[in-house]
Amino acid sequence: MADRSLRGIRLGAQSLQSEEGVVFMERHATTYKCESCGQETTLMFAADAEPPQTWECRGCGAEAVLQVDGAPVKLEETDEKAARTHWDMLLERRTRDELEELLADRLAYIRARRGTGDDPTRERIGA
Repeated sequence: MADRSLRGIRLGAQSLQSEEGVVFMERHATTYKCESCGQETTLMFAADAEPPQTWECRGCGAEAVLQVDGAPVKLEETDEKAARTHWDMLLERRTRDELEELLADRLAYIRARRGTGDDPTRERIGA
């Protein structure tokens, strides 16, 4: 009976691939220092990769700054635009006067369908 039982492995326990013939990429250690709590974090990046200037501190969650030769890197000012909202994109296509006119037309259409007419102050009978 023992020779007929199935053997298995735990999922995720170990890889079935061997590292035979694998050539690893050159790596270098990159250090980030948090100015809030003083914690230093060392991360490994590929030698040809450009490490980011900031990294989230594992201790306090603030921004840790890249250290090169023991000194912090001067952060570059980026001209990142704020995320555009739907309202911003709408204002790129139409003027505010056009939007007011469209809104008035749609409200009149909805009121006409409901049977309330154009007068928003008129009360509905039986409601």
